[in-house]
Amino acid sequence: MRLAVLVVATLLTVLAFGAVIRRLLGVRVGFVRTMLAGLVALVVAQPLAVAMVPDGSEAPLGTVVMAGALAVCGASVVAMVGLVIAEVIVPDGSLPGPVELWRSWRSRLARTRRYTQVLRIALRHGLGRFLRGQRHGGLESSSSRRELARSLRRALDEGGVTFVKLGQQLSTRRDLLPSEFADELVRLQDQASPLPWQPVQALIESELGRPVGELFTEIDSNPLAAASVAQVHAARLPGVEDVVVKVQRPGVAETVERDLDILSRLAVTLEGRTSWGQSLGLRKLAAGFAEALREELDFTVERDNMSSVASALEASFSGAVQVPTAYPHLCTRRVLVMQRLHGTPLGVAEPLLRELGKARRQEVATILLDAVLDQILVHGVFHVDLHPGNVLIHDDGAIGLLDLGSVGRLDTTTRMAIGRLLAALERTDSLAACDALLELVDRPDEIDERDLERAVGALIVRYVAAGSATGAAAFSALFRLVTSYRLGIPPDVAAVFRGLATLEGTLATIDPDFDLLAQARESGRDRVGEAIKPGRLRQSVEDELASLVPVLRRLPRRVDRIADAVEHGRLSLNVRHFAHPSDRLVVTELLHQALLTVLGAAAGLMGVLLLGSRSGPLVTDSLGLFTLFGYILLIVAVVLVSRVLVIIFRRDSP
Repeated sequence: MRLAVLVVATLLTVLAFGAVIRRLLGVRVGFVRTMLAGLVALVVAQPLAVAMVPDGSEAPLGTVVMAGALAVCGASVVAMVGLVIAEVIVPDGSLPGPVELWRSWRSRLARTRRYTQVLRIALRHGLGRFLRGQRHGGLESSSSRRELARSLRRALDEGGVTFVKLGQQLSTRRDLLPSEFADELVRLQDQASPLPWQPVQALIESELGRPVGELFTEIDSNPLAAASVAQVHAARLPGVEDVVVKVQRPGVAETVERDLDILSRLAVTLEGRTSWGQSLGLRKLAAGFAEALREELDFTVERDNMSSVASALEASFSGAVQVPTAYPHLCTRRVLVMQRLHGTPLGVAEPLLRELGKARRQEVATILLDAVLDQILVHGVFHVDLHPGNVLIHDDGAIGLLDLGSVGRLDTTTRMAIGRLLAALERTDSLAACDALLELVDRPDEIDERDLERAVGALIVRYVAAGSATGAAAFSALFRLVTSYRLGIPPDVAAVFRGLATLEGTLATIDPDFDLLAQARESGRDRVGEAIKPGRLRQSVEDELASLVPVLRRLPRRVDRIADAVEHGRLSLNVRHFAHPSDRLVVTELLHQALLTVLGAAAGLMGVLLLGSRSGPLVTDSLGLFTLFGYILLIVAVVLVSRVLVIIFRRDSP
């Protein structure tokens, strides 16, 4: 009983100390840290009180009460100093609490195992030496880069779905990777063994809330295709409607999230420790990849993408190019039911293409390119992954587009800049092409525009003149040009080049002699021409005037108010100092450093004065209270001044 009372009293005392300390500091402090500070105060209070009143039994009551109050205050000050030092060394919230640790230990353990597995894969394929940030001169030759690219492809292939998807996306970023890497990563195939029917059926029924027999009149348990993210099954809805059911593999979302976390951490580490990681901007690249992959895992995004692309195609290519129609009431994040388009996958459609004949093949390729350019330049929503497996060819040459899990979106300004770039290439106008290119990219603070214009002109002469090399070579040259001038490509613009680079191989499958660059220049010229026709110009002028009318109507009143204020001397100019957050941040950091310096100097001076004092009560036989406070203040001074010096030296370091 006494023990229980003692424990409760101690706990209440610690809570009281913690509440007082947090109140005195005036900031939010974590509960665990506050309780530890209260416990420290409780432990320190008793020896302080004993030191102030060595013989408590003979001391007057008032002296005992005063000494006890001083001991409590001194203990609270010691605990507060401890909290401040802890906040400097380990800021509150920088370490997970015990509850969070208890909840996340399983995921942390799984991530550690996966992280170790990924590192073992990298080491097994000879990639470990590139994780240390060292420069390797042996990679200057094309053969050594090709060998490294093969090792990277094998490692990504062995890493699983997330790393395969990463390699596929990197294969289209010729602005970031040498051609040897891009050519090798194209060979990555997203294939997987099909799942048994039972877990697929269970997932469908769980997501849609009804038995499969009630949802479909029939469904094929053997999948039409199986990939690492999902597999598709042929089915039929009531009413004799042929559909396909796309089902996400169980557990793939958790696997992808764990791997994306690992990729993010690797990107941060490599960008901080390696020069090549910093030049590639790995953190931004990893963030963009993670966002795209999460969209691909959410089938409701693909459902909405199909609706957007179908609307764009219906407006310009009614019947010639189709996308499946989704059934919204049968679509969830992990199950997608959509119309089944009948046709032959382009990858195995060579016999059908031969029957269509040379002229029809060229016409089909032109229609497909026009459809993609129409999506890019007019509607701003376009398919970015039109490889031959995502294109169906009907017997009459009609085209079907599949797998719209990944689409690009462009604003009006970007669409117009791309159109002007294509039109300038058609006119071989290097000045206009350079201006359009600078509108598309993130330009650095300093750039030699005249030199860039000459480089663009040389590229036009090489790749646009009659009989010159076209296609992927031209896109690769453009990527190298952008990289050499340190022009950053925004993700939406990179998606355009990625889509066109993928589309080139698809068009070559339809018609081996198809000239993508020439047709793209012509289409861009036609669409820019459409935009400047009298009817379109009139509509554009009317739209601009409609937006300006409210401003023009208010303008006379505003001018009259300004004139009246000037006449009566009431005109004033209000300038908000430090209105921009970056300006406030700079001033705040300077004030913090100055305040830390003043506090450190004051604490050091007070500590020296207290150490020189011979008076005051004794804590022990040889240690006085003022001496103890002097040492504490010296420690505080050292901590504060050290923090300022670290900031200064880190800022001045190269």
